[in-house]
Amino acid sequence: MIEALRGLGYSTATAVADLVDNSIAAGARIVDVAFAWAGTHSYVTLRDDGRGMEGTELDRAMRLGYQSPLDARADGDLGRFGLGLKTASFSQCRRLTVASRRGSHTSCLRWDLDVLASSPDDQWRLLVGAADGSHERLDPLLAVPHGTLVLWENLDRIVTPGFSEQNFLDLIDVVERHLAMVFHRYLFGQQPKLRITINGTTVAPWDPFLLTHHATWSSPIVRPAPGVAAQCHVLPHKDRLDDAQYELAGRPDGWTAQQGFYVYRNERLLVTGSWLGLGRGRSWTKEEAHRLARIRLDIPNSADADWKIDIRKSTARPPVAVRQVLTHLMEDTCKRARRVFAHRGRIVVRARSEPVMPVWRAEHRADGIRYRIDRSHPAVAAVLHNAGPEARQVEAMIRVVEATVPVQRIWLDTAEGRETPRTGFGATAPDEVRAVADVLFRDLVLRQGLSPKLARERLLHTEPFNDYPDLVAGFPDRPAIDA
Repeated sequence: MIEALRGLGYSTATAVADLVDNSIAAGARIVDVAFAWAGTHSYVTLRDDGRGMEGTELDRAMRLGYQSPLDARADGDLGRFGLGLKTASFSQCRRLTVASRRGSHTSCLRWDLDVLASSPDDQWRLLVGAADGSHERLDPLLAVPHGTLVLWENLDRIVTPGFSEQNFLDLIDVVERHLAMVFHRYLFGQQPKLRITINGTTVAPWDPFLLTHHATWSSPIVRPAPGVAAQCHVLPHKDRLDDAQYELAGRPDGWTAQQGFYVYRNERLLVTGSWLGLGRGRSWTKEEAHRLARIRLDIPNSADADWKIDIRKSTARPPVAVRQVLTHLMEDTCKRARRVFAHRGRIVVRARSEPVMPVWRAEHRADGIRYRIDRSHPAVAAVLHNAGPEARQVEAMIRVVEATVPVQRIWLDTAEGRETPRTGFGATAPDEVRAVADVLFRDLVLRQGLSPKLARERLLHTEPFNDYPDLVAGFPDRPAIDA
């Protein structure tokens, strides 16, 4: 049975997180995780400063399924099945030792799968004390007046053939990122509820919603059911973030993978970036255009059965009663995220309420969408007006451009590059941008007869000059006339 339970699908990161859950339930404020490399003799320890367990309590905690998922639990309890400590540990190691200290008394029990496998009968042999040569690995527990230490040895699911010390170090990074994500609400703040260290380094929280960034949009909190709370967020576009912020917000699996619902139980993250099988007619899939949409969803631990929380605390399925509300929130948030993604998060300056005049417009026809250059755009209109006898050639050139818009190439570059191609003037020097805008400004004033004030206002509502309000405001009231 235990060998079968090893295949539940834990990763090292999710297994360690399950142990941290137990520490939180025990009232711990500090959790120290240590990875010790020694080849096939490598080991992992997790020590907390929780209230600890007496002998009978530890014996109960080491039994599989000692607690029924139907039992009432404390509000802050992060467990459910009474299996996490054992199944998470067995998924990574063949020897699990747990020592717990309360006051002057320390208890220690261990499971050894090799002992069970070699036993001549079918008895469950729960052993007392640490294995020979492992007692000193429990010494960190002596540094706290109360607490628990979990020791993983014989890491056959981690240190596999060909596994090197560098692989071990890379694994530590993966675990750190996972703990930073799963427990970020515990780790956040000047006086956090919890401090986690890995090999002495404090784990910093990872905020998936960039709540401290001024360009993040957040909705009011919605309560679709008793004890359930949802808040929608649209993150800033890449153009509003520096490189460090962009890299941090996209981890661990990249921006597109991180979109969706973030389901929490007692502030512990269960599900990361999933649309939870919601959608009208068919389940939604993750799309580039919705990469900025993230929704926080809090549920109580009393709703585990209704939400179908699994043993690994990695999946959740909304009950029928809330699916319609959540689908509406999802659709609204994705629409907002799509607009931010398409417009690169820029702030459109409007002196009044007039919309910005785009260069391109989309025509929805029976045979599909066609993209056309708007002939009324000031830059285009000026060329057509001044072309004279060459107007037909200019019009022909525009039609060729319209007919050859590389839609498929743009789509492919966007999908592979995980980012929309650059538009606008981008990194063009200010003097070059001013030179282009000056041509249009003088045309509006000298040819079309607009006042300089109205010409400036027209530019502020014309793409792409609406992105340069300071430059437009600097045009003089008397533009120079070409000699």
